[in-house]
Amino acid sequence: MSTRLADVVTDRMAELQLERLKWSVRHSYDNSPLYREKLDAAGVKPDEIQELDDVRKLPFTDKAELRKDYPFGWRAVPFEDIVRIHASSGTTGKKTVVYYTQKDIDDWADMFARCYEMAGVTRQDRVQITPGYGLWTAGIGFQLGAERLGALAVPVGPGNTAQQLELMQDFQTTVITGTSSYGLAMAEAIAAQDLGSSLNLKVGIFGSERWSQQMRARIEEVMGVETFDIIGMTELYGPGTGIDCRIHEGIHYWADYFLFEVVDPISGEPVPNGQSGEIVATTLTKEAMPLLRYRTRDVSRLMPEPCPCGSEHPRIDRILGRTDDMFKIHGVNIYPGQIDHILSNSDAVSSEYQIMLERSRGRDSMLIRVERDPQRDVADEEIVRDLRREIKTQIGVTVDVELVDYKGLPRSEKKTKRVFDNRQA
Repeated sequence: MSTRLADVVTDRMAELQLERLKWSVRHSYDNSPLYREKLDAAGVKPDEIQELDDVRKLPFTDKAELRKDYPFGWRAVPFEDIVRIHASSGTTGKKTVVYYTQKDIDDWADMFARCYEMAGVTRQDRVQITPGYGLWTAGIGFQLGAERLGALAVPVGPGNTAQQLELMQDFQTTVITGTSSYGLAMAEAIAAQDLGSSLNLKVGIFGSERWSQQMRARIEEVMGVETFDIIGMTELYGPGTGIDCRIHEGIHYWADYFLFEVVDPISGEPVPNGQSGEIVATTLTKEAMPLLRYRTRDVSRLMPEPCPCGSEHPRIDRILGRTDDMFKIHGVNIYPGQIDHILSNSDAVSSEYQIMLERSRGRDSMLIRVERDPQRDVADEEIVRDLRREIKTQIGVTVDVELVDYKGLPRSEKKTKRVFDNRQA
């Protein structure tokens, strides 16, 4: 199977990507002292980029490097050309800071407007924005795209579900946005209050975390919407890097702004197109803070076959998880998305679950806590037996399963924590 990057895009797109890749490498080398140092150390000059696969000559960039040279070390334009900064929170206490020229902001707005258009949103729609504002990119990203498209933006921000529902009714919101976890929380509040008939929702755009097909179906059923999975990260402008189309088979990413590779997360070597690995992203037009071969830690695969929707923008599969979310038990590497997938195929449990990892007397154990579906009349013993069997068959590990009442697990306005590793190092 081919590993050629040109094989996942049209000839026209490959030509545009190469032109912009050459510019991005040259811009990084000429204007970013840190990138010049990296490329010189790797023995690579910008003129060596003559085809798309030459991107693999470049060294990787990772989050640790961005934090090490906090806050402005990766700047590639004069300070007077920077019009905004955003940042993501850091587990080490240092944030990952990203800077933007006005052109970067305009490009981001254009990308996000495309996401709305792919979801069928028009200027007649009213878009309620529930993600947070401030240094986080999410809220302002959703607003930028809505305004660029010409839709009416309702910038509510996070939390206060009662107010969110009230405004949905008062403003007759047609598009709801947010994290998938908060989408579920709002859907359950709508169902509990029987508000469905008073709403005018048509589209739900959710992201920021992996969410199961089961969660998607529940949100769609209660809200009466068609949902779309949007991707992005602060380092790559913010949300709006790509979105699934109405076929809902993979996520289209904007290949005229990004070059995506998929590599083995351990060796860093390219994997064949269609095989899962870690997404590596190179920005093609970013001025203030270009990124060359940035290791996103997201796990997915390139989908080389054309999409039935007709878009020329290529696809990745829905995100399986993150390389830093992976855990090992009994010698088996496991992503939460694998558990998610198995649970989604059971109609006896809900979409909410927790993975509890423990160690006793030198032996690891894994417990999956999952909510039973109150509408299904299936014995607990049968549900537990079937789930344990499927996990053993598909993943190869033996686990314990604990059923809890529906809504017995916490809901979140942001991302839901799935894995609790209580093992002592």
